[in-house]
Amino acid sequence: MTGDHYFTAEPSAPARPHEVEFHVAGRDYALTSASGVFSATRLDLGTAVLLRKADLPTAGTGGHLLDIGSGFGPISCVLADLAPTATVWAVDVNERARALTAANAARIDAADRVRAVAPDEVPAEVTFAQLWSNPPIHIGKPELHALLRRWLPRLAPDGVGWLVVARHLGGDSLHRWLLDEGFPVTRHASQKGYRVLRVTR
Repeated sequence: MTGDHYFTAEPSAPARPHEVEFHVAGRDYALTSASGVFSATRLDLGTAVLLRKADLPTAGTGGHLLDIGSGFGPISCVLADLAPTATVWAVDVNERARALTAANAARIDAADRVRAVAPDEVPAEVTFAQLWSNPPIHIGKPELHALLRRWLPRLAPDGVGWLVVARHLGGDSLHRWLLDEGFPVTRHASQKGYRVLRVTR
């Protein structure tokens, strides 16, 4: 056993690779994951619900899209695949996750449009047409709230954010907190115990 978590910056555990296959919007994906990152052996159920229930980008979607807590890159790769003129910023504190995301972007021929970076590497002037996240609930409420306060204000004026949170992990309380913070938010969908929240400016 190690002290690593998926939000560890530099996982010390050996990177045992796993192939993860999933289906979104009529397309099949096969990406490489590894130990030491979030949901290392499968597509997380919350991520699957988010990609099934939220309004995915289309071929006409441009601009900058943000994936907060990219893990091995399933959301980033789907966004880049469906919106071939958009730039996707895949943000994660875990360097192994960033490396996997970059490699998986190359597998779907989107290496030039997926930027797998640490949070501080996103230029301050960039605003986002869309924000996507299965946020890292287990970092604790103060850190989670700080993360959302950092990134949600960077939505473009007509931008939209999509979050998925398990109900038993505080999906409804997060909804109330977002409203208290002044972010317009609606519960877009519920499935398998998860809330999909739509956030605007």
